[in-house]
Amino acid sequence: MSKDQDLAPTADAIERVVQALGMSGARYSLRDLPGTYSNFTHLVEAAREDGTTRKVVIRRYNPANYEDGHDKPQCEFHALKLLTTGSVPVPAPLLLDEDGSLLGLPGIVTKFVAGTAIELPAQAARWAKVAATTARMLARIHRLPFSEADKRYLMDDNVEVAWFIKDGVAPEYMRADPDGELVWNLVNDRWGRWAPAEPRFAHTDYWSGNILWQGDEISAVLDWEEAGYGHPAADVAYARMGYFVEGEPEAADVFLREYEAAAGWTLNREDLALFELAASARPMMSPTDWFAHPYMEEGFRRFIAGAREKLMVLP
Repeated sequence: MSKDQDLAPTADAIERVVQALGMSGARYSLRDLPGTYSNFTHLVEAAREDGTTRKVVIRRYNPANYEDGHDKPQCEFHALKLLTTGSVPVPAPLLLDEDGSLLGLPGIVTKFVAGTAIELPAQAARWAKVAATTARMLARIHRLPFSEADKRYLMDDNVEVAWFIKDGVAPEYMRADPDGELVWNLVNDRWGRWAPAEPRFAHTDYWSGNILWQGDEISAVLDWEEAGYGHPAADVAYARMGYFVEGEPEAADVFLREYEAAAGWTLNREDLALFELAASARPMMSPTDWFAHPYMEEGFRRFIAGAREKLMVLP
């Protein structure tokens, strides 16, 4: 078990889940799932004497990572309900526990989907190889229809992906970064002044750790707690940054080309550059977590430099 073993759901909580799923009296096992970062995610395997079996995932949200005004359980559960009506492979939502009365913490229960994530940086070459498939999946996500009523559950990405300008002052972690103040000033000065673009359903954290594979096919896209809507360049920019950090900048271009072909629209390059600069703020918050090797930070600096060039901002 991982360091989060003591944060696993209690036996009582698991039994309540098993009962709610119509598996009363089943014997069960519990294990934590790899790839859990900001929340607590565990697999429950239940089996009854008649041979009936079921695998479900209990996903509970870490109170230390709550965001003011954003209801993660509602957001993810509603997003998964929307996505299961479309053509995006996701774990089907089963139970919503808004107040923690079922799970001990607010959370959701979903079906289990088999697959493995591409591990970075060890499998960076493989991540680059499947850039086209990954891009086409993002285009499918962005084409998912949603209504005005759905927005109450989702994040407004046109606001949230530039969270660092909300206070009107560059945060300390950006002032400590070599490019941080420049990025803050450019984003703060230009945010919202992009060409008209139809708001699209968004993942907001689209990277290798949130995609499961079986062979070269995607079996599920995970982690929808920050699902939102807004300019499609936000997801594209964040995904492209990952390829630069992993030392695969050519894959970032493949990703963009394949995304636009599958989506059926072309992103304004200056607007994309602005969202790329906004994306670059996230690694500045915890550079030691992002840059395990010197080449990774070098790729990150090239990513920022390329965005500046597209905005015609010279050193």
